[in-house]
Amino acid sequence: MMIRTAEQLAEMSGGTIDARYADIKVEGVAIDSRNIEGPVLFVPFKGEHTDGHRYVEQAIAQGAAISFWQQDVPDAPDLPLIKVDDCLTALQKMSKAYLKQVNPTVIGITGSNGKTTTKDMVASVLSPKFKVKKTIGNYNNEIGLPLTLCQLNEDTEVSILEMGMSGLREIALLSEIAEPDIAAITNIGESHMRDLGSREGIAKAKFEITEGLKGLFIYDGDEELLKPLAAGYSGDKQSLGFNADNDQQLRDVEQSDAVIRFKVGASNSMFELPLLGLHNVRNAGIAVTIGRKMGLSDSEINQHLARLEMTGMRMERLEGPAGSLLINDAYNASPTSMKAAIDTLSTMTGDKYIVLSDVLELGPDEEMYHREVGRYFEGKDMTLIATGEAGRFIFDEARHFVPAHYFSSKEEVTDYLRSRLTSETKILFKASRGMKLETIIEALE
Repeated sequence: MMIRTAEQLAEMSGGTIDARYADIKVEGVAIDSRNIEGPVLFVPFKGEHTDGHRYVEQAIAQGAAISFWQQDVPDAPDLPLIKVDDCLTALQKMSKAYLKQVNPTVIGITGSNGKTTTKDMVASVLSPKFKVKKTIGNYNNEIGLPLTLCQLNEDTEVSILEMGMSGLREIALLSEIAEPDIAAITNIGESHMRDLGSREGIAKAKFEITEGLKGLFIYDGDEELLKPLAAGYSGDKQSLGFNADNDQQLRDVEQSDAVIRFKVGASNSMFELPLLGLHNVRNAGIAVTIGRKMGLSDSEINQHLARLEMTGMRMERLEGPAGSLLINDAYNASPTSMKAAIDTLSTMTGDKYIVLSDVLELGPDEEMYHREVGRYFEGKDMTLIATGEAGRFIFDEARHFVPAHYFSSKEEVTDYLRSRLTSETKILFKASRGMKLETIIEALE
C-alpha cells in the first residue's frame, strides 16, 4: 500500500497543498466515503448524477487523512485538501509516479476474453519466485488500474495488470500510465461490438496496449486481424497459437475430464493444466511464455501451474447432486468463448448438457452472432438448454443438430435439469454476466 506524506502526494499528483497539512501521513486511497479504512486519501469524482465533493467532509470525519479537491468546485471547506485541476487525472498521475518509485516488472494483459484467467495463470506461475501483486476483481479501467497501482507494496517485484476497455484510446491511456515491460493480447472476440462497430475496431483498440510498452509483446498469432498490427510493432514480439506458423506453437494437446496437457514452442516439455477448456491452452501458453521470459524453467512453470487458483465462475468445476458435475463459466461470454465452451464439453464423456443465454453488448448484429453459435452445434454430441431473449436465436439454429430445449425462465431450466442429475451428468453454464446463470447452479446445489 502507498504510504506517503500529503506533501509528497501533492507533488506526485500535480496538486497544491496548504503548508499546515504538508506532514500528514497518508496510507492508501479510497473513492467511496462509506468505505474509509484508516488515514487514506479520499478521491471525489464529479459524475453525471452526483458529485463526490459533497462527501469530502463525511470522508474526513470517518477517518480519511486528506482529500483531493477539484479547483473548479466552489466553496472548498477548511479541511486537509490537495487541490487539483481534475481528480481523475491527478489520481492517474499520482499512481504512475508511485509505480515508478516501486519499480516492479509490469505485465499488462488485455483481450476480449480470457484476461482474468490469463492474469490468474501468470500470477500462479510467478508468485512462488517473485513478490507479485495482481489486479483484484475487475479493477481494470481508468479508475481501477490507478487504484490497483496505489495498492502495490513497496517490495512488489511484479505487477500484473488487467486492462479493459469499452472504446478507443482507453487501453492506450492505461498502457501509458503503466508502461508495461511485457504485454499480451489473449484474443479478439466480439465484446464491445456495439461501441467499436467491428472486430477490426476491437483489434485496434486492444493493440493500443503497445503504446506504452517497453518490452515483449505476446499476441494471438491465429488471429488474422492482429498480424498486420503486430508487424508494425518494432520491439520484441512473439506470436502464440495453434497454427504451425506461430513463434510459439501450442501443440500435442490432450484433454481429459479434469486436466489439459500441451506443449509450447519447440520444447518437448509437457505442461499440465488443472482446468477445463481448450481455449485455456492459449491463456496458459501466454503464462508459460512469460514465465520463461522471467527466467523460470519449464519444470518450475509446470509445478506452479498445477497450483493454479482461479477467480470464480471461470470454468469452475462444482460437484452437484447425485455426483453430477456442474461447470460454472457464467462470468462473461462472447460468441467466440461460447463456441470454445461447446468444444470443451464435446471432449468430455457422459450425459452432456450446455445451458446458454444471451451475450450482451453485441449491437445491431446480435441475432446473427447468436445464430452462428447455434449452427456451431453441428456434429456435436450434447443437449442444449437455452434461455433469454437472444438465447432463442441459438435454440432456433441448434435444434436442427442436437436435442435442444428453450425455456423462458431460469426456474424452468432448473426444474428440467434437476430431474436429470446422475453421476454421469455434466452441465456447462455460459452467458454474459448480466444473465446471472449462477442462480441456476445455486438452486441445483
